[in-house]
Amino acid sequence: MNRNLVLRTLGLVLLCESLAMLPSLLIAIYLKENTVPAFLIAFFVGAAVGLVLVRFPVDPNQLSYKEGFVIATFGWLTLAIFGSLPFVLSGALSHPADAFFETMSGFTTTGASVLADVEILPRSILLWRSFTHWLGGMGVIVLTVALIPSLRVAGLQLFRAEVPGPTKSKVLPRVAITSRELYRIYLMITIAEVVLLKIAGLSWFDSVVHTFGTVATGGFSNKNLSVGAYENAVIELIIVFFMIICGMNFALHYRAFRAGEGRAYWKDPEFKFYLGVIVFSTLLVALNLWRAEGYEIERALRFALFQVSSIVTTTGFATADFNQWPVFSQMILLLLMFIGGCAGSTGGAIKHIRVLILIKSASRQLTRLLHPQAVIPVRLGSHTVSEEVVGTVQAFFFYYLLIFLGVVIFLTALGLDLVSALSAVAATLGNVGPGLGLVGPASNYASLPVAAKVVLSMCMLIGRLEVYSVMVLLSTRFWKT
Repeated sequence: MNRNLVLRTLGLVLLCESLAMLPSLLIAIYLKENTVPAFLIAFFVGAAVGLVLVRFPVDPNQLSYKEGFVIATFGWLTLAIFGSLPFVLSGALSHPADAFFETMSGFTTTGASVLADVEILPRSILLWRSFTHWLGGMGVIVLTVALIPSLRVAGLQLFRAEVPGPTKSKVLPRVAITSRELYRIYLMITIAEVVLLKIAGLSWFDSVVHTFGTVATGGFSNKNLSVGAYENAVIELIIVFFMIICGMNFALHYRAFRAGEGRAYWKDPEFKFYLGVIVFSTLLVALNLWRAEGYEIERALRFALFQVSSIVTTTGFATADFNQWPVFSQMILLLLMFIGGCAGSTGGAIKHIRVLILIKSASRQLTRLLHPQAVIPVRLGSHTVSEEVVGTVQAFFFYYLLIFLGVVIFLTALGLDLVSALSAVAATLGNVGPGLGLVGPASNYASLPVAAKVVLSMCMLIGRLEVYSVMVLLSTRFWKT
């Protein structure tokens, strides 16, 4: 393994993270907050370690996919460790496990929190907390590929290890160009939402915080009641629109807006399946709220649309305490935590395209029972899915459920009730954020044991890097070959 390349890249990631702390530092200085020393120390520590690591010489002739997997996994761990320093040094979170949990939740765009009252925190801390979402949304590591030409030797390996989805098709021939183009779209969407939320009545700061949480499908808010604190239907609809947009494949956005292929959305089977799931789930939840809880139909649709969009895109914003909703609605939302967004989106969980492939693969098996000699390919639209991809998706699903069940058993052994354990793992492994029971939208993860927080932090990482990138590091063969 090219260890120098790994160390040098981690150094560059740390330098990027240190630079990303500067806006929060400037806010702290401008507002004369007591967090200035915390950000100064965190900045210089991260920058110093980064400068040491980037001095390692790189041999581009020693290169394999190993480096991509190692950098993606340890890059996220490095970001979470050094990114937690402002929380610890400022006293916002005194326990290192809590700070690590909050920062990992931010960078992996999970949105799970251990903070009981975010409204008392300094604005600089709130900005850094939300900015970790924005950075993690498209991937800090992909950002380094886009901005640092010296990393071109490992660009494709990093892109394959980091970008979510069963396939890693490039929009453009060069990975660095692809990353820059995707980030341009990401930035355009960010600016558009900030402006619209400001017009809708939010302050600039609130607009920025909720935009970071939306475009990254993360869900951190600077309000204890999340988006529900505003009780504004226009704000909710704006956020719903952008949650759905950012839960889609960004390659489709590129093809539609940069390449002029406006019909790309309607030709994509995953996009149509994605919209169908949102519409169908919204109607089911709204009907349940109307009949079981007596909601007016307009109010039921409003709450259902927002919460379904928030959960299926793995954003995690809330306008209501769905922990108090009927069990049927809770089960719909729990199921959506597993499905997640589209491949190539900022969302997490299994992804719609994998679910679609699994459904078609299962249907094919039933047909084969009736027609054993038939050759039946798995098709998505006009494209045939290779057997290699089908097998990879099936294995992914197996590993995902295996990890899910293993961690649920671990949490129940720590004393958590079954509902809380199930939803906590589903919400962290799927990068959703709020769950049910003890970790519902009206509460948080603060009451969980330290061991549970550490394990759930690892679930966030595994979910963000889509299982394989982390699981492969646990294989002894990976380190021997």
